[in-house]
Amino acid sequence: MNTVLSRANSLFAFSLSVMAALTFGCFVTTAFKDRSAPVDIQVSRVMLKNVDDFTGPRERSDLGFITFDVTADILYLLDEIQLQLFLYLSADYETKSNALNQVVLWDKIILRGENTKLSLKDMKSKYFFFDDGNGLRGNKNITLTLSWNVVPNAGILPLVMGSGHISVPFPDAYETTKSY
Repeated sequence: MNTVLSRANSLFAFSLSVMAALTFGCFVTTAFKDRSAPVDIQVSRVMLKNVDDFTGPRERSDLGFITFDVTADILYLLDEIQLQLFLYLSADYETKSNALNQVVLWDKIILRGENTKLSLKDMKSKYFFFDDGNGLRGNKNITLTLSWNVVPNAGILPLVMGSGHISVPFPDAYETTKSY
């Protein structure tokens, strides 16, 4: 009565149902987990230059350089359900032309099983800190924040901000030196 194909179809459907139930169980175990962690960010050097902006009209734009230290223990954020963490340091600030500017300065991917004690000293920006104009010069409220995305095997991708941030004032004058 039952052919090999109908039995294989039943076995396949049952296997998919079991895998869907296990995936939902993985999601439920991590859906309500607190993923925040204390972060300590220190800035040791801030430099500002006014350079040619080759991406738009031939104007000059502000280019900021920041040297920073980051310390965080994110051990309990990675468990057997999580695949990786995507960490990034962003700068948020306000200018006359834009109410909110956000620039990612640095990022890192931490895989499950890697060292989760973050202790970075004298790090420089991985990406350029450009402002589309002169909004960095004399800006006294540029906030650096370490945030992360938790990438699980199954479930939601939460975006979490660390509990520590720092406001950095930028100088009123441009640097004229060639090196950083």
